[in-house]
Amino acid sequence: MAHLLCIGDSITDCGRLFSDSPLGNGYVRLLSDHLHNTGFDISVENRGVDGFTVNRLLRNTAGYLSSSPDIITILIGINDIGLMMNTRRTPGQQYQMLNKFSDDYQLLVRRLQIPSRRLLLLEPFIFPCPDMYKLWLPLLSSMSSHISDIARRNRIPFIPLHRQLNNAASVYGISSITTDGVHLTRQGHLIIEQLLYPYIQLYL
Repeated sequence: MAHLLCIGDSITDCGRLFSDSPLGNGYVRLLSDHLHNTGFDISVENRGVDGFTVNRLLRNTAGYLSSSPDIITILIGINDIGLMMNTRRTPGQQYQMLNKFSDDYQLLVRRLQIPSRRLLLLEPFIFPCPDMYKLWLPLLSSMSSHISDIARRNRIPFIPLHRQLNNAASVYGISSITTDGVHLTRQGHLIIEQLLYPYIQLYL
């Protein structure tokens, strides 16, 4: 049986730490249900943790590998941007932190990647509501470029999310996709699940 591990922050966690559902109530559960309903023999594990940054993922690498996952999805970055934006950093300091994020992300990939294991790198995202999040967009764009470059260098799929989710918010209304500009509604989580499913299906 193949084993899928999903790691990240609160968007991946999605209530798993404070409920009886070990998969949470977001895209991880939706993906697990979809895979099992279509006949795939796979175990799914959610190890997302509210508030995590890329450095916290890096510090937990050994724990992630203890279950010998065959596929790992990584969705991280928005808390890192929050630290850059909300700690009175100068633009120069923000971009130093962004470069450190990139270094940590590359090291995380290096520690998790082996020839027999598939990794999927998911793009962090934000919605321009409330207005303060508009100020985060330049850093988010740079972060996305860093992650995309890491994916390309390591021959790992990069799954864009920011434009797809914001386009859906434009069509259906922002409150249909996000609860607060960062976290997602069920419809928002379904978009991530639908983007992930073809990759997981391909690897099984």
